[in-house]
Amino acid sequence: MKKRDSLVVWMVLLMGTTLFGQESLTSGVVSSKADGWNPEPGFVSLFNGKDLSGWCFRAKTARREPKAGAVIENFEGKTASDSDGRYSVQDGILTVRFPEESDRLTGQLYTVAEFPENFVLKLEFRASVKADSGIFIRKPQLQCRDYLVAGPYNELKKYKPQDWNQIEVTVNDGVARCTCNGEVLEETLQLPETGPIGLEGDFGQMEYRHIQLKKLP
Repeated sequence: MKKRDSLVVWMVLLMGTTLFGQESLTSGVVSSKADGWNPEPGFVSLFNGKDLSGWCFRAKTARREPKAGAVIENFEGKTASDSDGRYSVQDGILTVRFPEESDRLTGQLYTVAEFPENFVLKLEFRASVKADSGIFIRKPQLQCRDYLVAGPYNELKKYKPQDWNQIEVTVNDGVARCTCNGEVLEETLQLPETGPIGLEGDFGQMEYRHIQLKKLP
């Protein structure tokens, strides 16, 4: 190859890196767009894979203003909830880390939207060893953990330790049926009339992805 031709090729590669990012020259790097995931038909995504848009902190108690449940901090366009990255987003994954401070408010992240309708919620989670998290459905919490070690559902046959597992929650008339990889966790979890979807950090590290919801009649 002539020296001039070699220079042209190098300039093309350099432009590709500048215009399209490092992914254009690096295989194996998965971004929120490159993983190819889209919500199932009829579902809408509650997590865009890029940042915490649509998620917030809510007031914890009703002892002072604002009232309990009110949005007190909105993370629209932000990739982390605070300086220490208690909740952070990278490569299509929402990572939840254990909140060590005495005020446990930052242990709970909620959707800005609330859901009074019947719905189906699906999401995938991956737990570190002994991790303890939770999924708030309107208000009540479904334990989401490294189940076989941390319980309470430690007899699951299909749970995959330190791998991706799917939670599915079907809400009908104030009652939720909750499964993990098709195995029943809770058959009749009682719910209030409306509320947001929330995620909790309690111990260890939990990762969530592909959070989607479909409204039912």
